[in-house]
Amino acid sequence: MMDDETRTHLRTLRESLSLDEKVRLLTGQDSWSTAPLPSVGLRSMVLSDGPAGVRGQLWDERSPSVNFPSPTAVAASWDRDMVERVGRGLGGEAVRKGADVVLAPTINIQRTPYGGRHFEAFSEDPLLTSELATCYVRGIQAFGVGATVKHYVANDSETERFTVDVRVADRTLREVYLAAFEGPVVDGGCLLVMSAYNSVNGRTASENDLLTTPLNDEWGFDGVVVSDWTAVRTLESARHPQDLVMPGPDGPWGAELVRAVDDGRIPVEAVDRKVDRLLALAARVGALESLPAPTRPAADDAHATAHAASVAGTVLLHNDGLLPLASPRSIALVGEGARVARTQGGGSATVIPPSVSTPVDGLARRWPDADVTWSLGAVVQRGVADLPDEDVTTPDGDPGMTVRYLDADGTVTLEEDRRASRVVGFAWDSPVVQADRVEMSFRWRTDDAVTRLGIVGVAGYTVTVDGVEVATGEQHLRPDDDPAATVLHPPSESVEIPTPAPHTLVTVTFRPFAEGIPDALTLGVGVPPTTRDADALIAEAADAAAAAEVVVVVSTSGEVESEGFDRASLSLPGRQDDLVRAVAAANPRTVVVVNSGAPVLLPWRDDVAAVLVSWFPGQAFGDALAEVLGGDAEPGGRLPVTWPDVEDEVPVSDTRPVDGVLEYAEGVHVGSRAWLRAGVAPAYPFGHGLGYTSWRLDHVDAPATLTAGDDAVLRVGLTNQGDRAGKTVAQVYLERATPSEVDRPVRWLGGFATATAAPGETVVVDVPVAARAFQHWDDGWRTEPGTYVVRAGFSVEDLPAEVDLSVETAR
Repeated sequence: MMDDETRTHLRTLRESLSLDEKVRLLTGQDSWSTAPLPSVGLRSMVLSDGPAGVRGQLWDERSPSVNFPSPTAVAASWDRDMVERVGRGLGGEAVRKGADVVLAPTINIQRTPYGGRHFEAFSEDPLLTSELATCYVRGIQAFGVGATVKHYVANDSETERFTVDVRVADRTLREVYLAAFEGPVVDGGCLLVMSAYNSVNGRTASENDLLTTPLNDEWGFDGVVVSDWTAVRTLESARHPQDLVMPGPDGPWGAELVRAVDDGRIPVEAVDRKVDRLLALAARVGALESLPAPTRPAADDAHATAHAASVAGTVLLHNDGLLPLASPRSIALVGEGARVARTQGGGSATVIPPSVSTPVDGLARRWPDADVTWSLGAVVQRGVADLPDEDVTTPDGDPGMTVRYLDADGTVTLEEDRRASRVVGFAWDSPVVQADRVEMSFRWRTDDAVTRLGIVGVAGYTVTVDGVEVATGEQHLRPDDDPAATVLHPPSESVEIPTPAPHTLVTVTFRPFAEGIPDALTLGVGVPPTTRDADALIAEAADAAAAAEVVVVVSTSGEVESEGFDRASLSLPGRQDDLVRAVAAANPRTVVVVNSGAPVLLPWRDDVAAVLVSWFPGQAFGDALAEVLGGDAEPGGRLPVTWPDVEDEVPVSDTRPVDGVLEYAEGVHVGSRAWLRAGVAPAYPFGHGLGYTSWRLDHVDAPATLTAGDDAVLRVGLTNQGDRAGKTVAQVYLERATPSEVDRPVRWLGGFATATAAPGETVVVDVPVAARAFQHWDDGWRTEPGTYVVRAGFSVEDLPAEVDLSVETAR
């Protein structure tokens, strides 16, 4: 909380400003920072994307960031302490990279498994999401860095995300979608909330009454509402509690807002309120020279945190006893994902880690005496992969390539050597955005008889080899592409060029086109997918599997999960299902590692010895996986989202608006609630996860009666029946014992707590259940009195203990 003296000081600063100065603060000075005002000692504040790592202002390999597991993987731990530890890791990284604000966490509900940005959110359940997001926010803000909960609100899919109007009933909005935000705002004290692109019930999020109620007047939010990038489009939004327009320096406010205040169309009090919020944020993050900077703790080892979080979120879905592995003499690793590790989802949250441990690396280190082989098995790659670092040098023979940026007169404005195969610009003043032409020159060593070079970017291009033009073309966005595709998912194609000798000079010249969102561009070169015969690849992998003692298949969702588009299918891309079947037939001692950020179909799950979900596990993927496979650590995760069996049984599947409108017709029946209502069994239910020991749930104790509006603490007794220490999650669900006058879910999560125990040990854990768990929204929070069944167990379907609890109205 801010003291009265500080508030008075900030008010004095604001009163010293002219209207022009005030309005200047309300739009960013560029893509990633706010406007400074030296006259009052206010420096610019840096904002950075951050759900899986803090990128900072540069988006290239020269400024690497620790890549933490994606939020779904973190949430799979169901462990409040672990989630806060990850938040602290991000807070420490923000300080290291000079960021004042982290644009995270993403806490939109995983309403349907088809959501393209599913991996970036925590869970399908509002309670689990809210509880864990609160811990995440506390961790970040312990470092004097602002956390930004996003995207407010009902921004749960990507199709037509800039314009879609989400129609959602008031009760559903309150109990499901707003409920996820309430905890991190009220209990976590987040310093920022990001308003979304979409409209909610006919009004865009940046001009919606939801910014007032419940955010400000009910929840007491006193921070900054920042727009999603380009989400503020009109002057009208200035009337609402929308405080900061990003990016800058241009936008719909600026001089027009000054004129609107001068002529009385918008009250100056609306501007003053926004300035007060921004100055308060500056005070909290140490951006005002007249106030002391926040005390920042020593940063934890972020690399160790990323590794621990990867282990903690790994979910063991199925195990016939093969895991943990002992000392296999030979391991056949299979799958593109085993060598080209998918550590994070695609989109603006992507960071470039300093290094990545692949499954091939991790297993070879864990079992140095074993014969570890690798087979591709199936092609997953869709676009262009980076050129292998060891095969590319600059014209002068140094590692990497030389990139030159030229203006319209052909003058070189900047020349730099880069180790990456792509250059990215996400700001108006970035070299790639400012350039009229961009040249990439490199010497490429390859053994292929015919060489295919991938070209990436919305641009015209020319390819020369030793000064001779060998290919030219143009690439444009398609009419249905997301506008951000220019930077997030640019088009690509491959061209055939003469096979380069070691000293052959390849130059690609790009002429960028102004398409998509402004000031955002990616250009690059690389390796297109292999054209080898698919059946031959599967046969090679099956032969390797038959010759090995153990097989580990890394199946991956590849590039189908990303910001900017939703998934069209839940099947693994390419021929991966055929690959798993062939490998399992060749060797039943097969473990499949599912490297995806969201549920995928596992039609072969009963044919393999074990199934592990690694999610998008961050930079420690290989080492963390080896630690779990070898039994050095427990696979500590539980599913934060339901995994379907077959696609046509998914109860909530629509992500595509009809005439611009997306109806949330399922109401409060989202996630496991939808599956229970449909009466269909998924492949694996919400909350499911195994370990390397077995647990017995002995009892659940609850008060016989509870007064409406009171919280409860339940006590759950658990016994570790196995021969090794382990972790489990005690989950408590609520049901109505008698018919309800309210359209309730069949069963809903009421509370949870993690438990650890030694072999044979019995432990009792407290599971908090808030009064809100018994309430429903009806123009206010209401409690329906009566008897509720409290059921405790290990998933929404595995609930061996129960007790009745009577909720009575207050007298």
